[in-house]
Amino acid sequence: MAIALRRLLFGTPIPTARAKHERLPKLLALPVFASDALSSVAYATEEIMLVLVAAVPLMLDRAVPLSIGIAILLAIVAFSYRQTIHAYPMGGGAYRVAKENLGVYPGLVAGAALMIDYVLTVAVSIAAGVAAITSAVPATAGHNVWLCLLFIGLITVLNLRGVRESGVVFAVPTYLFVVSLVILIVAGLIRLANGAPPAPPPAIPIPEHATYPLTLFVLLRSFAAGCTALTGVEAVSDGVPAFRPPEARNASTTLVMLAVILISMFLGITFLAHGFHIQPDAPESDLPVVGGGAIHRQTLVSKLAQVVFGRSWFYYLIQTATAMILVLAANTAYADFPRLGSFLARDRFLPRQLTNIGDRLVFTNGIVLLGLLSALLVIAFGGDTHALLPLYAIGVFVSFTLSQSGMVMRWVRQRGKAWQRMALVNGIGAIATFVVLCILTVTKFVEGAYIVVLLIPMLVALFRSIERHYQQVRQALAIEPNSGFRPIKHTVVVLVPAMNQAVMQTLEYARSISADARAVYVEMDPAETAAFAERWTKYVGDEMPLVILESPYRSLVQPVLRYLDDVDAERHDDVVTVIIPEMVTPRWWQKLLHNQNGLMLKFSLLFKKGIVVTNVRYHLDT
Repeated sequence: MAIALRRLLFGTPIPTARAKHERLPKLLALPVFASDALSSVAYATEEIMLVLVAAVPLMLDRAVPLSIGIAILLAIVAFSYRQTIHAYPMGGGAYRVAKENLGVYPGLVAGAALMIDYVLTVAVSIAAGVAAITSAVPATAGHNVWLCLLFIGLITVLNLRGVRESGVVFAVPTYLFVVSLVILIVAGLIRLANGAPPAPPPAIPIPEHATYPLTLFVLLRSFAAGCTALTGVEAVSDGVPAFRPPEARNASTTLVMLAVILISMFLGITFLAHGFHIQPDAPESDLPVVGGGAIHRQTLVSKLAQVVFGRSWFYYLIQTATAMILVLAANTAYADFPRLGSFLARDRFLPRQLTNIGDRLVFTNGIVLLGLLSALLVIAFGGDTHALLPLYAIGVFVSFTLSQSGMVMRWVRQRGKAWQRMALVNGIGAIATFVVLCILTVTKFVEGAYIVVLLIPMLVALFRSIERHYQQVRQALAIEPNSGFRPIKHTVVVLVPAMNQAVMQTLEYARSISADARAVYVEMDPAETAAFAERWTKYVGDEMPLVILESPYRSLVQPVLRYLDDVDAERHDDVVTVIIPEMVTPRWWQKLLHNQNGLMLKFSLLFKKGIVVTNVRYHLDT
């Protein structure tokens, strides 16, 4: 039954020989690796305007030049990452580039920053998708966290089914979003060109206590808020091995497609919002609670679609497509977080379990870990997009800067063909992203970016700690020269809770591996000891010595531990083996009714040096 349920949820296993057939063509790779970047169109312009709308006087017209600046930066970053793809066709992205060209610590900083950003990608994308749903369906307001957790679970299961299968599932919503947004932008531009645009929907004003004067700092803060549009651009370079051959060429083409589509839609939404004089509603954190519930808030895309198409079926199609792309944008992180984790684990900076490939040819442990971390983040921040966004983009711009700087060092060191031109491109990218990183850190620091700033060095310290542990284990397990097999003498201690077939089988096994075998019975109730001793004499007699340990405080573990210390002190040239009988029941739930004392003893002996613990299983038929 469990196997059938697993096959239903995750599909049948895929053999290793079919790994190349599971790689992605460009049309499927775009929704898998670009959904995060494309989805930012749904909120990047709104984040720019939310900062500006709180300024006194209102200066929303500044959103257009700020958006153009962000679009130019996006083009620079995309062009720079094309060079990274061709230089590192095996993937690894910023972590591998920084580690190989700048050193271990810069590489770990890039890896830590990206891992944080991927977790935030899932949380922000899901929260923004739920916000789009509540904009169109007010009845769902107030259930944000539960909806977020539902979607995280759904996407986690879909990714556990395999990269190719998840790509097929996510392709339709991604392309639906792109087509619907393009139609919205074209229709909106036509309406603007014909003059007399309709009146925009009224905006929920920013409360007076939340307003502030327009300053250079506010403009920089607005620019930094819009830079969330760049998140996800690096995903293609991290996942090059997932593409069909030629991997680097296909990944590079996909990145160019992503940049063109993203820039066009981002600028189109900004121009339309400016042309129709649409103001964003105040963030949820600034809205008062009325009548026991929060005021219903609309997203900028929802207002724009309402102006152009009214509350028609196409408005709801746009809202549905937006919600779907925002939710499925988390898939970009699911495609790259496990792969990045496997690179770090391969270098012994993370647990080696993250390198394991599941039966669907995906990094199962990394996918599950990402789902759990993002779920905890959503719960901690109440599923509020605007509360999560200040943490967003810091990590990705750290990785941008380190990756581009590493590429500059690579070109300078190798000095191959046209190295000056390639170093110039990556150098411009490094400078531009570093400037934006400084702006993001300063403007968002008190809003929550300090959490990321603190988390990155903490993660780097964790990585180094894990690496040191693996090094110590490697040294401790190293085989010394001229070391061969040595004879082992067993002193076997059998823990007997009662006299039955399972215990008798265990005693037979103990006698087969050592002549020095003894049974140990812990006396919990003196009245039962006499009956046990009588049964022992009847069935075993003198064939094996019996040791009865008194336990006046009815403790099972402490008397056994003290006795094992005495046994270990008897001689120093043997191995003490503790054998515990275990019953195996035919049904899983029946196992809960047995073996609890045995589990407690095994756990207590886990960290006791020089003791071998083994179980002899007795399978019950009923």
